[in-house]
Amino acid sequence: MVTIYRAYGLRIVIFTDDHEPAHVHVFGDGHAKVNLIGADGGPELIWAEGMKRNEVRRAMNVVAEQQADFLARWRDIHG
Repeated sequence: MVTIYRAYGLRIVIFTDDHEPAHVHVFGDGHAKVNLIGADGGPELIWAEGMKRNEVRRAMNVVAEQQADFLARWRDIHG
């Protein structure tokens, strides 16, 4: 597990032994999984557990703002 970003009480990680499609896990009060490229080309929430709506919204905003950097990190880790 590699922490790639911290902000707003969120920790965003990529698991080194994870699978396609490219995605991140977001930890805050709970845990969410976000695909980096959804059907519309932007990030796509897959699921969230134990997170309030405003925390999920904040997580999605961070992933959208950092999408290119997070994709680059995914490729660095997974090839």
